[in-house]
Amino acid sequence: MTSTFTIQLNNLRFYAPHGLYAEEAQLGNEFEVNIALEVKAPKSKLTSIEQTVNYAEVYRLVKDLFAVRNELLESLAMEIAATIKQTFSSVRRISIQITKCNPPIASFTGSVSVTYNRIYKAKD
Repeated sequence: MTSTFTIQLNNLRFYAPHGLYAEEAQLGNEFEVNIALEVKAPKSKLTSIEQTVNYAEVYRLVKDLFAVRNELLESLAMEIAATIKQTFSSVRRISIQITKCNPPIASFTGSVSVTYNRIYKAKD
């Protein structure tokens, strides 16, 4: 039987110029990000951060990627997932939800979000 950990980063807030429209690039928008990472748990007790995923490092990676403009949230979510997997090869599953808190849609009240899920095979 395989044991796993789910490491979650919840309600991360960023202000960034993501979106298709020129006004979004100029004015920016507030975003909320939720990330869930599934990693295989070792058979014995963890004794160092190198044996798991350092969530402070995950936050830094996401923050750095949010600083670079992206027109589509779907592309940004895929880029975040790829960067996390490249940095932490032990990740087996990733779920990333990006919410645009104030989308520029006339007469719209609410938010919009994109969720990207990726399951990695042993060789990925």
